[in-house]
Amino acid sequence: MTAFPDSQNDDPAEDLERMNAVLAEWAARSAADSATLIDRFEDLGYAVRGKSEDEIAEILRQPPTGPRRT
Repeated sequence: MTAFPDSQNDDPAEDLERMNAVLAEWAARSAADSATLIDRFEDLGYAVRGKSEDEIAEILRQPPTGPRRT
């Protein structure tokens, strides 16, 4: 796993995609141990409650599918 985009790469979209994947994995690991973070993701429209860490990471790689709750 690369923590930061490759600065030698001239494609910012590719760098952004790679960074989003890294952040999704980190957030999924954090959410697995935090009911508060699960609540926050649910409020943002990500259906992550009751999901495994791998499922949460995959969900967070995509745009939210549910309505934002305030």
